[in-house]
Amino acid sequence: MTAVPELTYSAVGATRSPDLLSHPPTGFRPMVRAVPIGSGENLFTRAADATMRFGIQRRSGLTATRGEGLADGKSPLKAGDTAVLRLGAVRIPVRIVYVIDEARRRGFGYGTLRGHPESGEEAFVVEWRDDDSVWLEIRAFSRPAHPLLWPGYPLLRLFQEIYTRRYLRALTTAD
Repeated sequence: MTAVPELTYSAVGATRSPDLLSHPPTGFRPMVRAVPIGSGENLFTRAADATMRFGIQRRSGLTATRGEGLADGKSPLKAGDTAVLRLGAVRIPVRIVYVIDEARRRGFGYGTLRGHPESGEEAFVVEWRDDDSVWLEIRAFSRPAHPLLWPGYPLLRLFQEIYTRRYLRALTTAD
């Protein structure tokens, strides 16, 4: 039996908190962004399906290899799945810590594993609202994973901002 890798933070599931921006886990920087991506049930279904298969990450320029070699993206993510996202040679190991599977909301949150440049959690949720609009919300809290990365924290923040913007655009043409 393979040992389950440890998360690099303790506030597991905190991206679900409605007051994440005002009360983030101690020592972490919070972020919440949401954008409308269109309208209608068909878009919601396509966007949610893409989200649950790392479609946001793939459409943003990352590659995703799921644990157990499941890199095909054919099966939806589930809590406990591990993956390594990559940007070139940079490895970004994560574990799915929760899944949202509701009639009008779908998504997941992942937590950082050892080897990730940051420590924290990020969530990707697609919501079909009562006015028929479909929204993507990204919620996160993070900090550098290692003391040697703190001097480069402004660069890490810039990188996170660039990728958050890419993520927010990724579903505007959900297949």
